Amino acid sequence: MKTVAISNVQTAKHIEITGIVQGVGFRPFVYNLAVAHGLHGWVRNTSAGVEIEVEGSLEALDAFVDQLTTQAPPLARIESLSVTDISPNGYGEFLILESQPQAGAYQLVSPDIATCADCLRELFDPQDRRYGYPFINCTNCGPRFTIIEDIPYDRPKTTMRDFTMCAECQAEYENPANRRFHAQPNACPVCGPHLWLVERSELITLPPLGSHALSNAANAVPQDRKDKEVIIAASQLLKQGAILALKGLGGFHLACDATNQDAVRHLRERKHRPHKPFALMMPSLDDIQRHCWVTPEEAALLTSPASPIVLLRWREESSVVRDVAPNNRYLGVMLPYTPLHHLLLREVGRPLVMTSGNLSEEPIAKDNDEALRRLASLADAFLFHNRDIYARYDDSVWFVPLPGQPQPIRRARGYAPNPVRLSFSLRNILACGAELKNTFCLTRDQYAFVSQHIGDMENLETLEHFEATVKLYEHLFRTQPEMLACDLHPDYLATRYARERAMAEGLPLFEVQHHHAHIASCLADNDWPLEAGPVIGVALDGTGLGNDEHIWGGEFLIAGYSSCERFGHLQYLPLPGGDAATRKPYRIAFGYLHYCLREIPALPFLASVPAQEAEIIQQMVDQGINTPLTSSCGRLFDAVSALLGICLETSYEAQAAIELEMIAGDIQRDRGKQYPFSIDADDGKRVVHLETLLAALVQDIQAGKPPSEIAAAFHNTMAEIIVQMSLLMREETGLNTVALSGGCFQNRQLLRLAVEDLKKQGFRILVHRQVPCNDGGLSLGQAMIAHFQSSQ
Repeated sequence: MKTVAISNVQTAKHIEITGIVQGVGFRPFVYNLAVAHGLHGWVRNTSAGVEIEVEGSLEALDAFVDQLTTQAPPLARIESLSVTDISPNGYGEFLILESQPQAGAYQLVSPDIATCADCLRELFDPQDRRYGYPFINCTNCGPRFTIIEDIPYDRPKTTMRDFTMCAECQAEYENPANRRFHAQPNACPVCGPHLWLVERSELITLPPLGSHALSNAANAVPQDRKDKEVIIAASQLLKQGAILALKGLGGFHLACDATNQDAVRHLRERKHRPHKPFALMMPSLDDIQRHCWVTPEEAALLTSPASPIVLLRWREESSVVRDVAPNNRYLGVMLPYTPLHHLLLREVGRPLVMTSGNLSEEPIAKDNDEALRRLASLADAFLFHNRDIYARYDDSVWFVPLPGQPQPIRRARGYAPNPVRLSFSLRNILACGAELKNTFCLTRDQYAFVSQHIGDMENLETLEHFEATVKLYEHLFRTQPEMLACDLHPDYLATRYARERAMAEGLPLFEVQHHHAHIASCLADNDWPLEAGPVIGVALDGTGLGNDEHIWGGEFLIAGYSSCERFGHLQYLPLPGGDAATRKPYRIAFGYLHYCLREIPALPFLASVPAQEAEIIQQMVDQGINTPLTSSCGRLFDAVSALLGICLETSYEAQAAIELEMIAGDIQRDRGKQYPFSIDADDGKRVVHLETLLAALVQDIQAGKPPSEIAAAFHNTMAEIIVQMSLLMREETGLNTVALSGGCFQNRQLLRLAVEDLKKQGFRILVHRQVPCNDGGLSLGQAMIAHFQSSQ
């Protein structure tokens, strides 16, 4: 930009900007913009955002204000900009002032950002002073949310406070022409964090876990080894088949060579994770394309500043061992997003498994001594560093099930704590989410702050992570809830937390039906206006307590933010053993057959059902002993998977349904084949009866038809059920918008078929865009319902 000569002061303005305007180079941008226009005054961070006082000619000021939005830094997200005319103060220059805390004020906080192209060039430039330095960053990239303890965003309020900048770094920090001008995590090999490697053989000689000496091993930085040497040593271990616990941005990963069968097998054994797919990290987009099919939309996600894991179609010729994702046609892959990752991946030169550093279902380990305690039995070596992590942060997972419509499966690094912005203001609400894939949602003004992925709330460690993160969000965004919302299910840990807190603080509590929350979440995700009224809601998932005390999961609703009417559902079927049956889908299949067909036909999968167990299941179904009724779509998928002999027992959630989807192939196959079903009125509801569907499916199995053909026909049938129920609802209500939510819509096949067929019938369709359709998005819906029901 060309510098403008200073003219006589004619006017002055006071400007306040909110949004993501701290930690993204906004103050340096404002400084340089003001200097270029010959303006005087100042800029500073506040607890609410950025504040500017500027004076100069009217023409220069108008251009300055316009360019604040049109030329803002790429990572900035301006939510509001207010300009007030004031009297000139006769400033002689333009300055960046010290930040000013403001009681009760809050601002948006930037997520962590993947390493930018400029830093990458320096990282691999032998002439650069940061050559090979694994903590290189600038105002355009690096850690943000994971190191911030408080706002305004200044170094003393981050975990970088203990690293005093050297003279060169300080000069960059103070130079408005440098892209590290006021970059809070700025550091170099002289003054910044460092790496060290601890191998298991060294741990054997140390005192027991939890001791002071062990903590020293985790936190004492060796002075005799350079970072590059540490990375070379770590890469050699990986090439030899070792499992490495690697400290990243938001916690530890467990890494191993994804092309080494033994290494992957050992990791599965140690992590107690026999089948669930592992995520991968590959050095470059070119490398990813050698192993996976990548569309332009998927490539854009992979290379975005958020750099999430993306589910990609797996090439047959890939050298990644099949045990990385057993019985799956997709790989979850991400690019390196920190300098440490880039250095390690370039040195190793092959795909790495990069999975969360935890035992199954525990929170990710974030601190060095914590990692030693929890991961000592899993890892052969630990790659530590001494930049502390303040907030745990898993990797985000996305997929592109529909052209032009990417969706999150897990929302965390790179996205949280960015809020969902709505066109209406909300009361201050804390919605506590569900049991599985938990997130919470804290609302204030027009923002719904959906937390990063917390995990499955099935143990004390995850509950503690939940509670700590709630406190962090309430502190950062300067809010205390006026009310709480939770799921109806009384045994969920999140529900217990909400009930206990509401009781202790005397706050109203809204207990929200699970599937209503799913549809409300989808509406909020699309900023559905209140005045537009209710929609046809199709909520298909595994489980959610219904208003009638049965387990729901195949729901057709007339739903808005404040109200929900159950129009119909899949037929209630018995679930022998309750939730325990989800780990043995053959029990579900056997129970469904016995209930619907009475006589159990001869099918191959029955060879795996012991005779005594089969007799017990029949008795449980007949007598209703520990056998709740369910309308769950997820359990129907489980049953069909078992009927086909695809997955009889599971080791992770939705395994049977996922493997059924994988064997069904692509929707390009013949879509003429469907199974019969009926829709009947039952006690004022429309019920999709499944006896004829199961009978026809059994006939195909007995006729020896390929499982892939049967699986495809079943998917076609489920899409047709969605269409026929939607047509009935439109006929009776006049509604023409269909919102699709619930974990079953992570099934690409089902989602694509349903959307395509609904469009043919002229429906408008809403799907998720910012939060997951699974229970990870449920807290957003709970918050919406609580707000509008409290306002009635």
